[in-house]
Amino acid sequence: MRWTLKPKPSEDKIKHLAQALNVEDFVATLLIQRGIETFEDAKNFFRPSLTHLHDPYLMKDMDKAVARIESAIENQENILVFGDYDVDGTTAVSLVSSYLKSHYPNIATYIPDRYDEGYGISFKGIDFADDNGFSLIIALDCGIKSIEHIAYAKEKNIDFIICDHHRPGNILPDAVAILDPKREDCSYPYDELCGCGVGFKLIQALGQNRNETIEDLVPYLDLVATAIAADIVPITGENRVLAYFGLQVINSDPRPGIKALVHQVKKKVLDITDVVFIISPRINAAGRIKHGNHAVELLTEFDFEQAQQFASEIEQYNADRKDLDKKITKEAFQQIIENQEEERFSTVVFQEDWHKGVIGIVASRLIETYYRPTLVFTKSGDKYAASARSVKGFDVYNALDACAQHLEQFGGHMYAAGMTLKAENYKTFKEAFEKQVEETILPEMRTPEIEIDAEINFSDITPKLIRILKQFEPFGPLNMTPVFMTTEVKDTGYAKTLGSEDEHLRLFAKQNNSEGIAAIGFGLGKKLDITKNQNTFQLAYTIAENEWNGNVSTQLMLKDIRTNGK
Repeated sequence: MRWTLKPKPSEDKIKHLAQALNVEDFVATLLIQRGIETFEDAKNFFRPSLTHLHDPYLMKDMDKAVARIESAIENQENILVFGDYDVDGTTAVSLVSSYLKSHYPNIATYIPDRYDEGYGISFKGIDFADDNGFSLIIALDCGIKSIEHIAYAKEKNIDFIICDHHRPGNILPDAVAILDPKREDCSYPYDELCGCGVGFKLIQALGQNRNETIEDLVPYLDLVATAIAADIVPITGENRVLAYFGLQVINSDPRPGIKALVHQVKKKVLDITDVVFIISPRINAAGRIKHGNHAVELLTEFDFEQAQQFASEIEQYNADRKDLDKKITKEAFQQIIENQEEERFSTVVFQEDWHKGVIGIVASRLIETYYRPTLVFTKSGDKYAASARSVKGFDVYNALDACAQHLEQFGGHMYAAGMTLKAENYKTFKEAFEKQVEETILPEMRTPEIEIDAEINFSDITPKLIRILKQFEPFGPLNMTPVFMTTEVKDTGYAKTLGSEDEHLRLFAKQNNSEGIAAIGFGLGKKLDITKNQNTFQLAYTIAENEWNGNVSTQLMLKDIRTNGK
């Protein structure tokens, strides 16, 4: 692990903000690192308000989208709400369809099949709309590059409203309205919304036409918060407000589907991390193992007993996904070792019977061991299909673009992508990709990095600090949980390994004359020796609270441990 201390802001800025807020200098430092430099910035950060949400009509084409939907309702048209099969897509479809159904009955939903239709708007989906008398399709979390599909729909007299958040190409589809804050000609003040977030702006605009207030739409924010967490969009600006109030809904009065997913969780208050690791994988599992329709059924069901039935089925899909994930990851590791590819610059593996729904997860698992750009291929029809994942700083999309002559098609972004190729091109592509990575990856990109927000002493970890850090939530990209570093630490003599293979580390750490603080490091079992014989060492960690039998205590969540002087 590389430890990198974030650049410290100017002393003047730190002192000014610390005084204005009556906080320690290093707390002011944390805020400035997040772009919060004034009292007013801090007030908005610490006290999110629904009044901070922007006027939805500031988004390009919003007036056209609303007018077309109102026209469809007035003329008794059938409306199809179409979305991707991942969490962002299924939550967006659930949100928009359930809102529209509360005002108008002729609404149906459509999620494409991951294996039969693939990502985004499909010709099969348009044919379904044509066969069943739908004259308007609202596409969510997809469609911004679907030029041919929208043209095909237009030939069949089917209109499209596109609600997307991906970067557009040079040409926009010929849709009635395109809601995408990343459009070059869109001046909407915040362009990091997820697909479900764009869907929320649409119902916000529709609600204004019906004299509904923003408070009337708060019950939909459990879906938006779930999508924000799953899609790993920055939790800044409008996303922070949506996630903040969405978490309140999840913890107080979630829709029956989400309640059914979390009702056995013993933790009383769920945070964004719980959404990422408990709710999102289960919603995703439906589209990975069976079909995304199951997720929409769960999230739009208002009878709790029925929702519990859907949730138990999805729980089984998630268990199946975990089993497949473990099995395929193990087989991929064996393949790397058998092929003597441990020292390569990239990982490219293939097996024709690997389940397409989990190869992206497997790619991420492989990166945990071999920290390098990773592609996992399986057979899909008569072609090979892959999911790609990358490491910090390396643009895997650009690397694929450089090898495009070997591919049938590819798409994605810097850190995640998908592609297909002909079976006979696999080996030549694999070598071309390895060569491209070797030539372009920087040496420091081959080692995982821990970014340290501030160096502090254990004496700085006070109840007041913990209260302040709680107000930094919800955490996520551009507002990550602060990582601290402390030096000259010793174990109080209780350090031990945990886990069936001694893979985890637990210790009670102290610095100088401080009391011992419990610390746990998942995956750090091999570092036990560093803590022995009263050696001093350095810790990189986040601060958490551990609840056990009703007692709450401070606990350090270790990111890494190393000897002093490193």
